[in-house]
Amino acid sequence: MVKTLMPAALVLLAHAALAQQPFKEMDTPYVPTPQVVVERMLRMAQVKPGEMLIDLGSGDGRLVITAAKEYGAHGFGVDIDPRLVSKSNRSAQQAGVAERARFLRQDLFDTDFHDADVLTLYLLPDVNMALRPKILSELRPGARVVSHDYGMRDWQPDAQAKVPAPDKSVGLRKESMVYLWIVPAKVEGAWDVVVQGDARGFALSLSQQFQKVAGAVRLPGQGALPVSDGRLRGEELTLALPAGVYGDHPVELVGRVSAGTLEGRVVSDGRELATFKATKRS
Repeated sequence: MVKTLMPAALVLLAHAALAQQPFKEMDTPYVPTPQVVVERMLRMAQVKPGEMLIDLGSGDGRLVITAAKEYGAHGFGVDIDPRLVSKSNRSAQQAGVAERARFLRQDLFDTDFHDADVLTLYLLPDVNMALRPKILSELRPGARVVSHDYGMRDWQPDAQAKVPAPDKSVGLRKESMVYLWIVPAKVEGAWDVVVQGDARGFALSLSQQFQKVAGAVRLPGQGALPVSDGRLRGEELTLALPAGVYGDHPVELVGRVSAGTLEGRVVSDGRELATFKATKRS
C-alpha cells in the first residue's frame, strides 16, 4: 500500500472497512486517540483499581496501558492488525504493566464482554450500532461504555464532553467528543409493590427504552395512574409516582434492581417516608 497522508474521515472509513475483512497481512491505517482524550475517557468512566477494561480496536494500546498504569485496572485490547497488537504488547512490557494489559489479534465481534466493568470504543457509528445488541446483552447492569467521537443513535449517552485538541495547529479538528453510557438493568414488565406500613400494595407496569422508563401504577379497585421521570443508572431506578399512590402528594421510588426484585425507599423532597419492595411477575 502506498503511504500517503489521508484526511481523518477517510482514514476512519478505511479502518472500519478493514475491520470487517478476514485476518490477513495488511498496512492498516488507523487514527490514534490523543492522550488527552484517553485520560478524559478514563476519568469519565471512573475506572477503579482492580476493574477490567476492554478496548475494541485498541490500535497502539495506549488506552489499556494508561488504565493499568495510572488507575490500577487490568484488561485487554483487541485489534485485527498483527503489527499493532505486537507493538501494543511491547509497549505494555516497557511500561511495566504486561501482566495487567495484554493485546489480542481478534475480531471485536467475537470478543466476550461479560467480565468487563468498562468497555471503550473508537469505532464508526455503524460499527457501534452493530455492536449495540451485544453490548446490552453481555455487559452487566452498571458497566460503563465510553466512546471517542461516535454515539449510539437513539441510545442517548448518560454524559458527554468536548475535549479540545492539545494543539489546534496539528490535525484537522479542534476538538473531540467523549460519550458515556451506563448499561441499564432490565425493568420492563409487571411488578407487585409492597410499601412498609401500607397493607394495600399496588401494581406497577413499566416500559423501557434503554435508561428511560415510563409506565403506570394501579391501586386496588382504581384505574391506572401514569408514572413519570423514570430513569435507570445501571441498577438504580428512580421513578415519580403521582399523588394518591402514597399519601396526598407525589413521591419518588428510589431503588435497586437485582434478580427480579426492586428494593428501596419512598422519598418526598429528599426525605425518606418508607421503604418498599417490588417483585417482578414471571
